[in-house]
Amino acid sequence: MRQAQVFYKNNLAGIIAENDEGYTFQYDENYLKSENSKPVSLTLPMQNQAFESRTLFPFFDGLIPEGWLLNIAVKNWKINQNDRFGLLLALCKDCIGCVSIISKEN
Repeated sequence: MRQAQVFYKNNLAGIIAENDEGYTFQYDENYLKSENSKPVSLTLPMQNQAFESRTLFPFFDGLIPEGWLLNIAVKNWKINQNDRFGLLLALCKDCIGCVSIISKEN
């Protein structure tokens, strides 16, 4: 199982994970308790229960570069273009915007 920490404005917002059934995203308990916290996406409102999906959540998939930038990343890092979670882990450490994804080593 691969996992990554999801940061919103440099604050740990939650954990996204890939498993045999698909993907989960769980907000961090401390993040939920903070009065200044905001959802990482309108499609992932703040809640205690984990979100589950058979495919990578569209919000996270949308963070992955497209076009020529994706082609450069696939070629240089030798990541399969269909490995969307692998691309998310490799390419979304420093995204444009408030969200960043940092891989958790198992």
